[in-house]
Amino acid sequence: MQVNIRFSPSGRSVRVPPGTSVLEAIRRAGLPVASACDASGLCGRCAVRVLGEEPLPGEAPDEAAAKRRNRVEPGLRLACRLAATRDIEVTATYW
Repeated sequence: MQVNIRFSPSGRSVRVPPGTSVLEAIRRAGLPVASACDASGLCGRCAVRVLGEEPLPGEAPDEAAAKRRNRVEPGLRLACRLAATRDIEVTATYW
């Protein structure tokens, strides 16, 4: 089984195994993504907005701390810390 991640507004999508980070999916889709910490959840640059209304698993304490430290908007998620467990759609301002 695989999950589908759609990237708006680019229109691209990729199918990945459940548990794949959204950051890895973004890279597989060939889209630009900022990341200065090698996906360790420290820099906060890979923030994306998850579209849709179905709730996602909550943020882990390390993700929430990195977002506060880096002044990341509360409604965004760090792509390196968000695992794709179901079909989702995400967006970033630079796609």
